[in-house]
Amino acid sequence: MIHFSELTPAHYAAYRHYFENQRYEICAYSLSSAISWRNEEYRPLGAEYEDALIIAAEFTTHKKNRHLLLPITPRRMVPPDELVTTARLAGYTDFWFVPEAYVTHFGREAVERHFTIQSHGAYDDYVYLVDDLAELKGNRYSKKRNLIKQFTREYVARERVRIDPIGADNTDDCLIFLEEWCRERDCDADEQVDLACEKQAAINTLLSYDAFDLKGILLRIDGKVSAFGISAPLTSDMATLQYEKALGQIKGLYQYFDNACARMLFNGYTYLNKESDMGIPGLTQAKKSYHPHKMVRALKLILKDA
Repeated sequence: MIHFSELTPAHYAAYRHYFENQRYEICAYSLSSAISWRNEEYRPLGAEYEDALIIAAEFTTHKKNRHLLLPITPRRMVPPDELVTTARLAGYTDFWFVPEAYVTHFGREAVERHFTIQSHGAYDDYVYLVDDLAELKGNRYSKKRNLIKQFTREYVARERVRIDPIGADNTDDCLIFLEEWCRERDCDADEQVDLACEKQAAINTLLSYDAFDLKGILLRIDGKVSAFGISAPLTSDMATLQYEKALGQIKGLYQYFDNACARMLFNGYTYLNKESDMGIPGLTQAKKSYHPHKMVRALKLILKDA
């Protein structure tokens, strides 16, 4: 049997070495994200098994959603027949957030020998070239550049804007802003459950910010926080924009801040992962408007003989 314990920020330092050669390009394989996405409904668990870290998810009411991530080890990708053993020892039947590249690597036939493969479409990740979002060159970004110019003229040129790194001295300001951001989107409404869960994950991250390997910036307008962004490492050449929040009623703010995040938080990386749209139409439209370099398809693997 594999014995799990609840993942907490205190586990980050002990488990981070498993992610040194992390190769899965889906945001679920960021350790800080796995730890922080916890709430009353969802509980992340972790266990060390042989040469890998096994991450599991338990749910309070939607118990059928319980699942594993692919085992994470710096030395190899765990093949499908070993996934079967891991699932049985752990007491699970499903692997979620499996990158399509995993199936391509081992071959669909080898995977389907043991698992049913299903799409996990609402959780496909949008991946961009850092240079594209930092430079915004070409006609396809002309609307973005125009909005940035308007914001710059109204706010930046009048010295109303200040950008600072996130640290222990200003996380409380980010938490206060997050409540305003949530009210603007009514994210605590029943139909906005994914936004509410993301809000709680952001709160958890900010409360334990110094425990993780994160980079973040906040933007103030007239001294008041109006946006913040946090990035986390994912693979050797990709980092995630784990959170990006900006007030929607200020014209050009989001476009200006998104560009600032690309320029300031992704030095040394080729790719910027903006995570999934969670099936929310507004997020889908916004992410597509930045012309992703590629989509990282997410799959479910369901054990056949469960």
